[in-house]
Amino acid sequence: MSSTPSQKGPVEASPTESSLDASLRPGLWDEYIGQDQIKANLNILLSAARQRGQCPEHVLFYGPAGLGKTTLAHLIAREIGTSLKLTSGPAIERVGDLASILTNLSPGDILFIDEIHRLNRAIEEVLYPAMESGRLDIIIGKGPSARTVQLELPPFTLVAATTRIALLSSPLRSRFSGGTFRLDFYTDDDILAIMRRSAKILGVEAEDEALNEIAKRSRYTPRTANYLLKRARDYAQIKEAPLTKSLALDALNLLGVDEQGLTSSDRKLLSLLTDKFSGGPVGLSTLAASMSEDAATIEEVHEPYLLQIGFLERTPRGRVITERGRKHGGISGQEKLM
Repeated sequence: MSSTPSQKGPVEASPTESSLDASLRPGLWDEYIGQDQIKANLNILLSAARQRGQCPEHVLFYGPAGLGKTTLAHLIAREIGTSLKLTSGPAIERVGDLASILTNLSPGDILFIDEIHRLNRAIEEVLYPAMESGRLDIIIGKGPSARTVQLELPPFTLVAATTRIALLSSPLRSRFSGGTFRLDFYTDDDILAIMRRSAKILGVEAEDEALNEIAKRSRYTPRTANYLLKRARDYAQIKEAPLTKSLALDALNLLGVDEQGLTSSDRKLLSLLTDKFSGGPVGLSTLAASMSEDAATIEEVHEPYLLQIGFLERTPRGRVITERGRKHGGISGQEKLM
């Protein structure tokens, strides 16, 4: 549900965006399923700000990818009736990029920065006074002749998202005075409700049992659920048949997604831990090298879900496979010892 624009500057959020992902994104608060506590807090924040005639305070969302952080930014902009400008941490390479974005905002705009943890420290320091006092401090020149120029910015709200909040500096985190909210994995019922809505939007004729099978493999994540639904829809279309449970299972098997939602890469990680490292503990860098993967990919893509379902543990000495993880691979702890 989140996206990272490739432009260095922000892009306007278009209500006529034709991509499938955009069509599945909730456009109203009532359509946004799950994360009830966050929605309740945002409702109070936005309603109070609207009554005062002020911009809402800055908000930070964090949590695993695909849980709806970008969607919440869209809904906030819609709720207060203003424009949403989108950019990302990697797209803001220089201080001048950020200055260009901020000076082109209109009063009341929402600025959404995805992957904000990837901003470099020099850009962060320019962002501090912009967030705190609506001022942009630009240093012109170098050395003794350098001088600071202050530009007044229109009132705006920064909504930021990150999958790695620990990488945000403490000064930056403290400036999100509107609140810092963690998005949690969704429940099975919420995922199924999202699937039914998505199937209706996509025009998929699907049995409830088929949607159940897809939902069980969605890793409690709406983005994954929608991805699997679209691929199952394609499979059923080629077979020229409604999406039945049998066709859904065939499509999921073709994708290599098992009954726990694990991909071939997830299973490879568990297999390496079990067979090559005797269950662990093993360091992240060693595990990444053995998988020919980047360490960040293991930390951000594979581990959150494996930890969530209790297949993996992080210890001070490294990663350890659990008994549940062994059993999923067909090897119990007792069998491994024999």
